[in-house]
Amino acid sequence: MSVPIWLWIVTIAGLVLVVLTDLLFGSRHRAPSTARNALCWLAIYIGLGTLFGAVVWLSAGALYGGEFFGGYLTEYSLSVDNLFVFMIIMSTFKVPAAQQHRALLLGIVIALVLRALFIVIGVVAINALSWLSYLFAALLFITSVNTFRQRTEEPQGAWTEPRPVRLLRSLYPTTAEFHGARLTVRLSGRRWLTPMFIVIVAIGITDLLFAFDSIPAIFGITREPFLICTANAFALMALRHLYILLHRILEKLRYLSYGLAAILAFIGVKMVLHALNENELPFLNGGKRIHVPEPDTPVTLSVITGVLAITALVSFLANRRDPVWRSASTGTGNSSGETPTVDASKYL
Repeated sequence: MSVPIWLWIVTIAGLVLVVLTDLLFGSRHRAPSTARNALCWLAIYIGLGTLFGAVVWLSAGALYGGEFFGGYLTEYSLSVDNLFVFMIIMSTFKVPAAQQHRALLLGIVIALVLRALFIVIGVVAINALSWLSYLFAALLFITSVNTFRQRTEEPQGAWTEPRPVRLLRSLYPTTAEFHGARLTVRLSGRRWLTPMFIVIVAIGITDLLFAFDSIPAIFGITREPFLICTANAFALMALRHLYILLHRILEKLRYLSYGLAAILAFIGVKMVLHALNENELPFLNGGKRIHVPEPDTPVTLSVITGVLAITALVSFLANRRDPVWRSASTGTGNSSGETPTVDASKYL
């Protein structure tokens, strides 16, 4: 897929424009964002991602269009796990509710920049060294097992600061309290960082750590940097508004871990088959290619959408049979009139 420089520039400019619009209008209110506002912006982002994929499909062909949608769905599904950690970061730093939406947006912008660098390095490396596909596939299998085990293990309620964040806090003085949405503040003639700045950096770096699992997954679907970067961008940009609806996701997608584990395992197998077809390892078939059948883009896209659909359907049916979830979702069973909170950790 040949992408001219001007198309990269136009695409990046369009994404920057969307982020600025979200920052100016979607985050302008001092009050916490409402569920209705979050749903509207979420619909806008999903619509933009779908429209972009349709343009790729019509202009570059079904192959690249299918690869974009496959990568987009995979990254979007895997990004749900990021939300759980973001929630813990917000709780750890006690971010005011009115500032959480802005912190998430700016943190995700940092994450996009870091992911772009990681993607470029990864694409160059995997194209130069085909055996890296085996390494990425092994990483996906390990991640698949860990994701599957999330269903039965106790959820972690603590978050450990990444080393770059700890280093930043040690190098620059940080205020104990938030100063609205300000990232720095001058006190007693000295410039201090605010917790808002630390939170934004923490979100960006933590997301990059997640990318070491999710980026290899999209490498198993496409090797086109343009499609990988745009799929990640559209998936991450909707995270802020998806975060606001996090409690609904926790309640409804109780079997998401199973679905994600299956998708990661499938992509891992696909990467191994692709690596065998490009084999250069001397101890495998004398360094010659091993011709094995490999799932094409339509099959990959069908498997991903099928697994997600089955996961959502099974979760919905299980929730319908769960009286605790039913009473929470309908707001019954509480004499105070407030909607009871479901302990969704048991579903993860």
